[in-house]
Amino acid sequence: MASPRWFSPVGLVLVMAGGAIGVAARAAVTVPIDATHPLIAPGITLAVNLLGSFLLGILVARHGDAHPRWRQFAGSGILGGFTSYSAFAVHVLTTGTAAPLVGLALIIASLAGGVLAAAAGLSLGAHSSEEDAP
Repeated sequence: MASPRWFSPVGLVLVMAGGAIGVAARAAVTVPIDATHPLIAPGITLAVNLLGSFLLGILVARHGDAHPRWRQFAGSGILGGFTSYSAFAVHVLTTGTAAPLVGLALIIASLAGGVLAAAAGLSLGAHSSEEDAP
C-alpha cells in the first residue's frame, strides 16, 4: 500500500489540474504557428523549455518547501505540462538525423540553456523574496 507520506490524492488532483493548464498553454503557443521550416518546431520547444526552467527556478526560490501544494500545482503541474522533454528528444533525433551539427547545437542549447535559465530564475526568485521580507 502507498505510504501517505509521499502520496496524496489532493496532490495528485493538483498536479493533474495544473498539468491541464500547462499543456493548454503549450498548445496555445505551438499549435497556431505554421512550422513549414524544419527548425521552427524545435526552436519553439527550446523556447518553451527555457521559459519553463526559468519560471520553475523562480517558483522554487520564492516558495521553497513552505507551500508544497502550490509547488505541486504550479511546478509539477503547470510547468511540467508546459515544458516537454519528449518533444525535445524527438526534435533532437529528427534534427540530428538531418543535420548532426544542428542536432548537437540543439542538445547543448537545451541543456546548458535550461540550467542557466533555472539558475537565473533561482537568483531572481531569491532576490525578490529578500525584497518581500520585512
